[in-house]
Amino acid sequence: MKKVEIDAKGMHYTPLNKMIREAVKNGAKEIILDNVIGQRFIADGLKGDVTIRINGVAGGDLGMFMNGPTCIVNGNCDHAPGNTMDGGTIVIHGSAGDAVAHSMRGGKLFVEKNIGYRGGIHMKQYEEDRRPALVVGGASHAFLGEYMAGGLIIVLGIGQENPVMDRGIGSGIHGGMIVIRGEVKDELLGVGARKMEFGEKELEMITPYVEEFCKHFDTEPSGLLDTNYTCIVPASTRPFAGKYTWE
Repeated sequence: MKKVEIDAKGMHYTPLNKMIREAVKNGAKEIILDNVIGQRFIADGLKGDVTIRINGVAGGDLGMFMNGPTCIVNGNCDHAPGNTMDGGTIVIHGSAGDAVAHSMRGGKLFVEKNIGYRGGIHMKQYEEDRRPALVVGGASHAFLGEYMAGGLIIVLGIGQENPVMDRGIGSGIHGGMIVIRGEVKDELLGVGARKMEFGEKELEMITPYVEEFCKHFDTEPSGLLDTNYTCIVPASTRPFAGKYTWE
């Protein structure tokens, strides 16, 4: 396996990303980035079988349009990791900012701790084989799953009294599913969202994602594999149909 190490200290994101692309082009299977301090667009548009280990704080739009690679962040991450990602895996050993998994359309994104506002906004999927998944270990802020068109969001709420305390959960949702640990108050639901019973079928569906999350972050999964979840789905496929004027 060919390994490449890059010291990103003081480096602008443009030459850094050129170095990453060149390494992948030359057959690198593992790229280690040290001293990352907010450089943007890491792994954007990359394809292939390569693991990128990011030591530091990754900047915005990590893995945008990525299809195949694995990005492991040993630290926090700025806004919109996984933006419009096609495939691959992002693992964040920390928290992430707003719009995590924005318009994500494939692959998996795991956040050990918390995320900001509008997590999973406009996630989408193509049939069953292209179903993106966002798994959050801690808590999420307002408008989780806004305008969601497909995919799966799981908020585990580890160490949190309330995994989601803000309003607007699933505002405008018209596809996909949001699963939140524990009970969710009705007043926290957004327009177009409704609660659905979480049973054994749903537990079976989320189990592989929970187990993979726990493997990444060295957490015991058994305490999370029960039916103490709230399932949020679309009330209809056209939540704002009545807001328009039709001739």
